[in-house]
Amino acid sequence: QVQLVESGGGLVQTGGSLRLSCAVSGIIFSVNPMGWYRQAPGKQREYVATITTGGSTHYADSVKGRFTISRDNAKNTLYLQMNSLQPEDTAVYYCNRNLHSADWGQGTQVTVSS
Repeated sequence: QVQLVESGGGLVQTGGSLRLSCAVSGIIFSVNPMGWYRQAPGKQREYVATITTGGSTHYADSVKGRFTISRDNAKNTLYLQMNSLQPEDTAVYYCNRNLHSADWGQGTQVTVSS
């Protein structure tokens, strides 16, 4: 069973930065595409960014140019560098293999104040 532990969230002012981490266990991390997803209050969980096993990245239009997803296969860890944060980025952030995965971690709260 996959285990996902997200960390690195917090309270930041508009324009600030945060780096999220996700420790993954229970699967062979290096052979799985991974992604970051977020859920704002009252909204459905949405895709933020994904990274393939080969390191190719894709981003939602809302974060393109501001967020960078990366992975360290030696550490079984996924990262999300978030720059130029905006209030609309406020959400709980999750990592997983895809948006329709059955098992989710607890997420990490990101709050951007205006």
